Amino acid sequence: MGIVVDPDVDRLALVCEDGEMFGEEYTLVAVADYILQNKKGNTVSNLSSTRALRDVTEAAGGKYFASAVGEVNVVDMMKIRNAVIGGEGNGGVIVPDLHYGRDALAGIALFLTHLAKFGKSASMLRAKYPDYHISKNKIELTPEIDVDKILLAIKEKYKKQPVNDIDGVKIEFDNEWVHLRKSNTEPIIRIYSESQSATTAQNLAEKIISDIKDIISQSMVKA
Repeated sequence: MGIVVDPDVDRLALVCEDGEMFGEEYTLVAVADYILQNKKGNTVSNLSSTRALRDVTEAAGGKYFASAVGEVNVVDMMKIRNAVIGGEGNGGVIVPDLHYGRDALAGIALFLTHLAKFGKSASMLRAKYPDYHISKNKIELTPEIDVDKILLAIKEKYKKQPVNDIDGVKIEFDNEWVHLRKSNTEPIIRIYSESQSATTAQNLAEKIISDIKDIISQSMVKA
């Protein structure tokens, strides 16, 4: 298998023996799976990370919690929820027994131990986990458009669904979700969506983009 880290060694990506990516989102999922097999407890990742961590956590009898995007927010939530493992879908693994920071070397050690005890290939380990796909999009807006009002309108439109608004608006649809966050520097809404196929994840994003465009059109008519 292959191991890849970024320059400051806080994010970890893995490559299977067949050359396929294990998936940055699944670095934390695999490490959490190993931790939870040996230490019961809760997990944390940010709102834009894969649902697979929640599935693995609940299967092990723990509880999953989502934080706002950003390492410091993940750490704060981990401390509040007394999480045994946490991190982000960018390959960041945070092991509180060591320290509260993303650490690729800790992730490598835990992943290799997990793989050795699993006793099969990296691709077979990857196949053990729920298969989700994330689509990343953005919609550019003109400066005069009020992004906060758009997010409130989306939240109202989908109020019958589970909604988390600690960082933008995240809406859950059974095993799918969409997360909308505004840029702090430009009139852009970032739209992340996840589903069990790349096509349905993209379709979900396009549905929300269409909703946003309708909201903008309606607000312009009223104006």
